[in-house]
Amino acid sequence: MARNEEKAQSMLYRFREAQAAELGLGTRSDRRPKMASSCKSLRDCERWRGEILREISRKVSKIQDTGLTDYEVRDLNDEINKLMREKRHWENQIVALGGANYRRNVAMVDDDGKEVPGTKGYKYFGRAKDLPGVRELFQSKKKEEDEENQAQAFYKKFTNQGPAYFGDLDEQDETLLEFERQAEEEEWEDAYAHVRKALNLPTDEPTPPIPRGASVPLANGHANGSPRHPDSKRKAPEEDVEMPSSDDPSDKRVKTDSTVASVPNGANGDLSPEDAILANARATAAYIPFLTPEHLLPPKLPTREEMEQFLLELRKKALVEEYFGNET
Repeated sequence: MARNEEKAQSMLYRFREAQAAELGLGTRSDRRPKMASSCKSLRDCERWRGEILREISRKVSKIQDTGLTDYEVRDLNDEINKLMREKRHWENQIVALGGANYRRNVAMVDDDGKEVPGTKGYKYFGRAKDLPGVRELFQSKKKEEDEENQAQAFYKKFTNQGPAYFGDLDEQDETLLEFERQAEEEEWEDAYAHVRKALNLPTDEPTPPIPRGASVPLANGHANGSPRHPDSKRKAPEEDVEMPSSDDPSDKRVKTDSTVASVPNGANGDLSPEDAILANARATAAYIPFLTPEHLLPPKLPTREEMEQFLLELRKKALVEEYFGNET
């Protein structure tokens, strides 16, 4: 087979070249420049880009042929990637000359809307995806994506949880409160038995009741069998009226009366949870001078509806800024 230089010197080749020059067609000198930056004509740049696209289309169709060997498939894939790089150079030159911008960074996606692997950098076309080593590369990327989606699906279960997930509604469960009260009484009895043994106190004395906060009835209410309030708090050791250090009964009466006076009306079970918490905060703030009852109140948590409304407003604001810009 003759070389290209020998073909160029043949009589038939020179005749065809002269005939093309007479007809105004491309001549031998009308070849695509190797450097896109050397072309200063926007029309020529568009023309060379179209020629490269046609070459890429022909080679992509050819690489689908099942009769090609692996070596030929690799060479064709390399040539396609080389033409793709050359096409980007011509597109950059077209933009530099003031032409249209063909370089739109649009990600290639599959039927599920996920970005196709291998669309950035070196690309694989047709049978090149089934070459040894390339198939494993695509399988490993797909496995990594599946693992990432699985992890996201696992952690998605723990998002958008309400107050019940964080235990803020446990005090509304009567079964749980009853279990906690029983456990608290058992621990109180065990602790008092330990103290009785350590101080060598007589064992025939009854175990005193647990001192409660101001939001629940005191000794009288407990002796009558009235239920304790679920929001009750343990009182300070100074309020223990069952084991006073003084033998004067008048001191006990004065202390008990002052404690009962601090409880608002309806403390015998008619208080709402909010009023009970506020009364308990006031009673606790009386022992801590630098705190106010507002400091001791629990924080107000937003409801699920309020959180959803707030997130919806944020999304609306983001969409308005995206399409209309920041008007401020």
